[in-house]
Order: sequence, then structure tokens, then C-alpha cells
Amino acid sequence: MARIAYDDRDAAAFAATRELADDGVAEWRRAVTRHLAPRPGIRLLDLGSGTGAWARRFTDWFDAHVVAIEPSEAMRARSAYRPVLAGSDAAIPLPDADVDAAWISTVIHHVPDLRAAARELRRVVRPGGPVLIRSAFAGRHQGISLFDYLPEAVRVLDSYPSLDAVAAAFVAEGFPSSTWEPVRQVTAPSLRQAALSLRREAHTLLQLITDAEYAAGLARLHAAARTASGPVIDSLDLLVLR
Repeated sequence: MARIAYDDRDAAAFAATRELADDGVAEWRRAVTRHLAPRPGIRLLDLGSGTGAWARRFTDWFDAHVVAIEPSEAMRARSAYRPVLAGSDAAIPLPDADVDAAWISTVIHHVPDLRAAARELRRVVRPGGPVLIRSAFAGRHQGISLFDYLPEAVRVLDSYPSLDAVAAAFVAEGFPSSTWEPVRQVTAPSLRQAALSLRREAHTLLQLITDAEYAAGLARLHAAARTASGPVIDSLDLLVLR
């Protein structure tokens, strides 16, 4: 399922640096609420749940019953949410029409066959239920501050699927309606904190550029952090399919 292995080192770096602070995701809560229309007990699939931060939030925010599924053994071992099941986009270990909705966060670029994944999600999500995909998509780097300092990583991002490609795959497999919106988040309290906490192993984008490119970008980031003020605010996209 993954472009990178997500071994113990990667999982540890992700847990240490990629999880957003709860007070930085208020706009994500509002966006998900609009599209999900949650009710207590809603059954929500978190596919590629990673270290469990979103599964925990959905439980706390919405009193949802979250089914967390993660293909990486190392990620499952570090998950703050329990239980978490082994599985992947190609083999979701759930019966037909078992969940009311699905959430997929920063995972879609790891999916090798979008139509097969859409077909499997069509199987497990009840008719009319939404699939919400949070991601950075090809051609959509402008709202993400990391690319200001590591522009070499744009070429990796542009190898990711585009919004249109993902929507088309899901439409072809029985999700006729799609919409999207950018959603802002506080990624770090300051650029200095972002620079100090950055770990290459936590980012697929950074693992797939050269060592020299990463070193040059890191130097640019630390130089900018010496004079920057205010929080780091980024914008990722939310694609919603029904």
C-alpha cells in the first residue's frame, strides 16, 4: 500500500512530529462535520489510520464508533487508538455495507490502484455514505509551507494522484458525486518549532528527494526560522465522494 516501508524508524518519526495539536485542527472539525453530519454511534472507517490521532479525535468529537485499519505493523504498534486492524485499501477486513462513512488522511498517494480501492470502499460503505479524503494532491503545493523551503519536493508531490484523477476513479466505481475544499490547519506553533522538529523519515515527500536536496532545503528552513514569527498555517484539500 505504501510508497515507503513505514518501518519502526518511520513510524516513530511520524508519531513524534506529524500529529497535529488538537487546537490546530478546528477547521478540520468544522469541515468534517459539514460533510459527515455525524451522530452519536456513527460507524466510521479510518483507512490507513497510522498512529491513531484522527480515530481518537472522531471518537472524542462525534462519539463515533471508529474502525481503524492500518497496513503497517510498525504504525499499528504505535497507535494511540485501540483496537486497530491489519488491512489495506485492496483488502478491507469488513463485511459489505458495514460502515456509514470512511476517512482517508494523507494516504491516497500510497494507493497503487485507485479504482480497486474505490471498488473496495464502495463495498464496505453504506449507500449514500461519504468517503472523505484528506491529502496533498498533485499540482496543489501552493498552500503548504514546507514547499517554500524544500521546492525540490514539489516534483514528488506532482507524482501523486491529482484531485481529478482520484474523483474520476471513485465516480467510475459508484461514487457519482464529488466535491472538494481546501482546509486550513495550524501545522506548528512557529517556524522555529517546525524546523527543530522536522524529521525526514516522517515525510514520504522528503524521503524521495536526494540527500543534497534535503540538506539544502533544511538549511533554507532553519535560516528562515531565525526571523519568522507566528504559527505555521498550511492548507490541505478535503475531497468528498458519495
